Amino acid sequence: MNIEPVMPEQAEAVDLQRRKVLKSSGLAIAFLWLGGTGAASAMISARRQPGDTAAAMADGNPPFAPNAFIRIDSEGPVRLVMPSAEMGQGIYTGCCMLLAEELGVGMDQIKVEHSPPSDELYGIPALGGQITGGSTSTRATWTVLREAGAVARSMLLSAAGIQWHVDPATCTVERGVVHHPASGRSATFNQLAVTAGKLPMPDKVQLTDPKDYKLIGKPIRRVDAADKVKGATQFGIDVRVPGMKIATVMACPTFNGKLVSVDDKAARKVPGVVDVLRLDNAVAVVGEHFWAARQGLQALVIEWNLGENANLTTQQLQDAIADTARTGKGVVARDDGERPQGTLVQSEYQSPMLAHATMEPMNCTVHVTPDQCEVWTGTQVAMRAAQEAARITGLPIEKIVLHNQYLGGGFGRRLETDWVEQAVAFAKQVPYPLKVVWTREEDIRHDRMRPMYHDLISAVLDADGRPVWYGYRTSGGSVLARFAPGAMGKNGMDSDAVECVVELPYDIPKGHVEWIRHDMPPGIVVGWWRGVGPTHNLFVVESFMDELAQHAKKDPLEYRRALLQKNARALGVLNLAAEKIGWSQALPPRVGRGIALAEPFGSHVCAIVETEVTPQGEVRLRKVVVAVDVGIAVNTSSIEAQVQGGVLFGLSAALYSELTFKNGAVEQGNFNDYRVLRINETPVVEVHRVVNAEPPGGLGEVGTAIAAPALANAIFAATGVRLYKLPVDRSLLAQNPDALKSVVSVATQERRDIA
Repeated sequence: MNIEPVMPEQAEAVDLQRRKVLKSSGLAIAFLWLGGTGAASAMISARRQPGDTAAAMADGNPPFAPNAFIRIDSEGPVRLVMPSAEMGQGIYTGCCMLLAEELGVGMDQIKVEHSPPSDELYGIPALGGQITGGSTSTRATWTVLREAGAVARSMLLSAAGIQWHVDPATCTVERGVVHHPASGRSATFNQLAVTAGKLPMPDKVQLTDPKDYKLIGKPIRRVDAADKVKGATQFGIDVRVPGMKIATVMACPTFNGKLVSVDDKAARKVPGVVDVLRLDNAVAVVGEHFWAARQGLQALVIEWNLGENANLTTQQLQDAIADTARTGKGVVARDDGERPQGTLVQSEYQSPMLAHATMEPMNCTVHVTPDQCEVWTGTQVAMRAAQEAARITGLPIEKIVLHNQYLGGGFGRRLETDWVEQAVAFAKQVPYPLKVVWTREEDIRHDRMRPMYHDLISAVLDADGRPVWYGYRTSGGSVLARFAPGAMGKNGMDSDAVECVVELPYDIPKGHVEWIRHDMPPGIVVGWWRGVGPTHNLFVVESFMDELAQHAKKDPLEYRRALLQKNARALGVLNLAAEKIGWSQALPPRVGRGIALAEPFGSHVCAIVETEVTPQGEVRLRKVVVAVDVGIAVNTSSIEAQVQGGVLFGLSAALYSELTFKNGAVEQGNFNDYRVLRINETPVVEVHRVVNAEPPGGLGEVGTAIAAPALANAIFAATGVRLYKLPVDRSLLAQNPDALKSVVSVATQERRDIA
């Protein structure tokens, strides 16, 4: 790559007594989701916290546990307790690298462990608790985990100095061994653990100079890769507990519906069926194995009260949110005054409800006894899950033991706790450990789905076709208002709803942005979905940027370049992506390239999709090039993998994914009708990185957020059809000139003035 690297940061001495509140580009810290309470002040610290002693005792009371993350026994490997959950994004490897770099051990010398529930020890200040999400893990732990490793290294060096009666500064560390070159003595971390464990915490530690990094910035194989390849990794669905029975469930097909009655005579005759359990809105059949439970469930005769949503349809939902977007009173997120004079361009966009469809369906194993509740599951919110188990059982929180597992996909779905709550409620009814496994159909039809959105966007162009003002009205449900009400703005603003539109990367002098809250009918609970607000907002904004370029009769690349002259990092990824895909090269008929550019999650990204649209309207993905500037890289292999996976996830949703309602129930139930990209449909995804030493940006959701607009713009370039609604409607893309004219005419008539 022809990118000039920025000089790396210098090694720094960190004063652990006077650490400032963590700061990072694009990341709002300082107790964001706790509403400003002091409860977060001790979270994720390199120093010992009040809760460290209890956590270390529960972990076998290792002789050296200088903070919440490092455990060194007299024998055995160094154990690193991860603050974040691992769901395929590679964060265990990244966190491990940060700690190992400063501690002075090799990746092969470390045993990685899941963290127990504890907001105090493992809570991310940006999220107000022990939460893995929002592309915050690396940003929030970049400094703290390096400090944690440096603290432990400093104490181990001091222990060697005490044992050998030498100055610790004359000792070195390499691969878990402290050396004293002058005398030729050496000692392993295990041999120094007892002495180190008795020492006071150092006031200051010296972080490694970036030029001496051995791990950070290198392509490192994931710490869990080998076990995953040979099937040894234990996910929640793999948990086996002595005496355990397995249940599968069926909830009322409509949201807010109730169970009326169950005839279980036939089910109890199925070989292997153990019991039939009931809640007010769901039934579970317990079996000796899953197949018995599944067969028993199908044999039940159930009567439901479908409730107030019995006649609900997708069209009703779409009509209601469109009316809110057009006529509702919004909460203003940005207002730069009166709209200037010029040519007004305006459009209207729709985005559907989406399921998470993780590869591992929801599951939870629970054993409730009179004095304890033990839970095994994979969750992004370990402490929240434990708190819900305490609430349902009536036990104190200290009597809840939660064993977090590897997650077979999260995408925001496992930020919820509904399946844990249900499993605990069922497990209360039986004396044995109970594993509750949702079928794929149950998982999709009772998801905490991504909200539906309806957006109106406009811009005023000057005589040269350059935007001098933009307006944005977005309407949708608020996940934040339910999940973290303390994070809502004083004026009722949901910051996630307008992320990536309040501030654009482009040089547009003025703007007006507002959000109109539109809640779904009672019982339909919306949740976080990979990419959160930026995923839907960028589809609108970046599709509209191409519309403006078309109106100005300018190339989409050159149009953006002219608006990025004051934004060097955004311009850098735009130019890099254009260079790598060969933007100026001619393409065959009905093949097009589309650009999308953004700055989500503290990073900078540009994606260019090349696609072919057949005369029958089928979209064939040919190639994707993505340029990213995520600041300093921790694991370059993870950057490539995360961008590729995120882009494919986003393209899959844009092409195929939508949840629809009929008679109050979700119509989709499995991958046959909730389609995802298949291997033969998957394009090559090239990832190119701008190298610099800026603080790390977020990454896990960046690729997903940028995929849909790049695809939509590529489809327009190939066909001349602008898509105002997702997923892609192939009937609009068929090579039929009369149909195409009709579509363009309807889209033009539906545009609204959002002034």
